[in-house]
Parts: sequence; C-alpha cells; structure tokens
Amino acid sequence: MLILPLSACAGNPDNTSGGAASSAPSATASPSESPAGGEASSEPAKQPVKVVWWHSMSGELGKAADALVSGFNSSQPDVQVEAVYQGTYDESLNKMKASMDAKSGPSLIQVYEIGSRFMIDSGAVTPVQQFIDAEGYDVGSLEPNIRGYYTFGGKQYSMPFNTSNPILYYNKDLFKAAGLDPEKPPATYQEVADAAKALTKDGVTGASFAIYGWFMEQLLAAQGKELVNNGNGRDSAATESLVNQEAAVKTLEWWKGLVDAKTALNLGRKTDDTKKAFLAGQVAMTLDSTAGLRGIVDGAAGKFEVGTAFLPRPSADTEGGVVVGGASLWVLNNKPAEEQQAAWAFIKYLAEPATQAQWHINTGYFPITTKAYDEQAVKDNLVKYPQFQTAVDQLHASKPSTASQGAVMGVFPEARQLVEGAIEEAFTGKKDAKAALDGAAKQITDKIAVYNKTVAK
Repeated sequence: MLILPLSACAGNPDNTSGGAASSAPSATASPSESPAGGEASSEPAKQPVKVVWWHSMSGELGKAADALVSGFNSSQPDVQVEAVYQGTYDESLNKMKASMDAKSGPSLIQVYEIGSRFMIDSGAVTPVQQFIDAEGYDVGSLEPNIRGYYTFGGKQYSMPFNTSNPILYYNKDLFKAAGLDPEKPPATYQEVADAAKALTKDGVTGASFAIYGWFMEQLLAAQGKELVNNGNGRDSAATESLVNQEAAVKTLEWWKGLVDAKTALNLGRKTDDTKKAFLAGQVAMTLDSTAGLRGIVDGAAGKFEVGTAFLPRPSADTEGGVVVGGASLWVLNNKPAEEQQAAWAFIKYLAEPATQAQWHINTGYFPITTKAYDEQAVKDNLVKYPQFQTAVDQLHASKPSTASQGAVMGVFPEARQLVEGAIEEAFTGKKDAKAALDGAAKQITDKIAVYNKTVAK
C-alpha cells in the first residue's frame, strides 16, 4: 500500500434495496434447539458489526451528523456506527495516514473533495463502485454533476455526502437605496463593477470577496476553463497548472480593479470575515458557499433581505458551470469484508431521499439525490428559504465538462494556498496579475512533478 505525504492546508440515489436494514450484513443469530429437550441454546447472539466513521463536521454540522448516525443505528440491529470527530479535513487525513500500519483507523472517512487524488493514489480504499456493481445498486437519481466529481476513469470511488458551491449574495435593501433593481442582480464582471460603484456610499462598500483559492477555481470553471492539463487531471495525471491562463489573468485583473477603485474591500483570506461584514451591512455583495446560506439568511433576518445570484462571468454568453465543493465518504480497505459491507450499508442510508432531506434542511448542503426534492420537508424549506433555489438552479444549469467536473491533483491543498498568495501579491502591487499567476503556476507545476514521481515509485 502506498501512503503519500500530505501537506497541511491553512486555511454531498435511488435506494431500491428497501432500506439500510435489508442491506446490512446479517448479524442476528437464530436460536438452535438442543437434541434432547428442544430448549434454546445458551450461545450468545451475534453482536452487531461496528463501523467507525471519522468526520470533520463540527458545531451545528456535527450535531446534524450525529442525528443521522442515531437514526441509522436505531433503524436496524445489524450495524452500529460510531461517529468520531477528527478535526479539520487535513487533520483527519493526517491521522488516517498515521493509523494505516496499525490498522487502528476508521472503517469509513469523510474527505474533502480536493483530497480525492490523494485517496486514490494511497491505495487505502475500496471504491464504492465495487459495492454498486455487486448488488446492482441504482445510482440513477444521484445528482450527475455531484457524482461526476467523484468518478474517475468511469469508476465511482466515493459517495458524495456534504456538497456545496459558491453563489453571489447581495443586500436587496442596499440595492433599492442605490437605485438598483433588487430583483435583477449583476450577472457579468462589468455588471458587478457597475453595481459595486453605485453601492459604495454612505459608509457602505459595494463588495468584498475573500481571498480564497476556491473562488478562483470556480470563476474559471464558470468560463469552462480547466485548472490543470490532461483534461483537468482526469484523462491522465496532471503535469501542469493552468492557473496563469488568460481567463485567470483577466479575472484577477477585474477583481483587483474593484479593490483599487475602493468599491470592494480586501478583508483577507477568511470567508468568515467577509460574511460578518456582509451581515453587518458594511458590504453589499459577497461570495460564499451555499452551505452557509441558511446561516446568512437567518443572520440578516430583521435587518435586510438577502438576495442570491449565480457566480458572475465575463460576459452573458460565457458557457461553463460550477464545481461541487464539500466532501465524500471513502471505505478503507484494511478492514474485514464484513465491516466494509457494513460501512456501505450506512452509506446507502445516508443517500436515501428522506435522510438527504434531513441533512439538507439542517445544514444547507445540497441533497445528493434528486429524489430528495420530492420530500415535503424539502419543498417546505424552499418556501421558507427561496434563496436556495438559486443554488439548485446553478448546479443544474452547469454545463457538463471536465472543467465543471473539477480538477484533480495530489497537491491541491498546496496549490490553493499558492493561488491565494498570488492574489495577495496582485492586490498589494508587489506583482501584476500575470506575473503573480505565472509564479503560482510554476510552483504548482513543480510540486505536481514531485508528487507524480512519488506516486511512480
């Protein structure tokens, strides 16, 4: 088994099997009668199979995840899942790496989307495609744009769990005050710039977008542009970063132009800082994950009405889509077959429409199955939070391509940090946009080469 080094990063079907109980491994012993008296044997009943699930959901998300585990455990007697919070995604992965030789790690682990290449190359997982094929499990209602991210070479390696993408949030009240139509949010780079200029007055700044590499990745995908070569690393292993392509340079120049014109605030890398400024009414527009939608809408309640819109693009005729963010569930292959099968039973439970409806409502993450939208609870939630329809529509409007399917590379966390550093260099005037991105692209390409040599050994 190859376990690769992981650098720390600063910084979601149609279940036709009849439910988790029917798909879990049988763990109930039938009492046997003694030859003489016909009395039941005193042999103890077989214990349920234990599945240890490592995850990175904290706070309210952690409570929502624990509720799913409780629901599964009480739904059947054959499998019992123990959920264990392991810190951030990076921390959890490092702990998994350290546990492999001793086999003291989990049966199942939640890994963020940019860790997918590492997980495949580690040789530590059983692709969920094996379970899908073995029982003819129907994946027909899985969101194709979500499932696509975790499918490599026609094989699905993990099951999406918590899934999101970024959208534009805006303050409808400030739009009205600035004479802008609150029902017609900006859709292009120029429209964002014009709106930001009109909104910047009376102590309010038009916009603030966190310096987050994910946003640059998404703004490129929205233009149908790949982040690395070789089909975004999906046709074959990526060997070169494309983050310095013309589309990226022009995007960074547009972004820097907003900051230079003082119609957008540079509040640094933390999305929480831009979110706080938006909720305080200090900025009128921001980018954030759909996973934060419920919190943002609730946080603005009584102060202003939140509007949502698709990610802006260079022009109205630009074709592209969004890449799913979040994380997926991976089955570890150093556990007994019975334990892996039990982990698969839990995965299927999590993918059921009712379970996904519960998860979606309590967190704001997308349901991974389209059938969840038929659940009355989800319909009611969309009435209460109509802003989330924007997120659903953006996902479904994404044009399928290797760009919207998402890039894969073994050094993704480091690459994201390097892009963030390049954005900072451009904002501070240390380098122009092209020079900054050229430098990031070279460093990322060099790191990819080292990684690929490690994998080849």
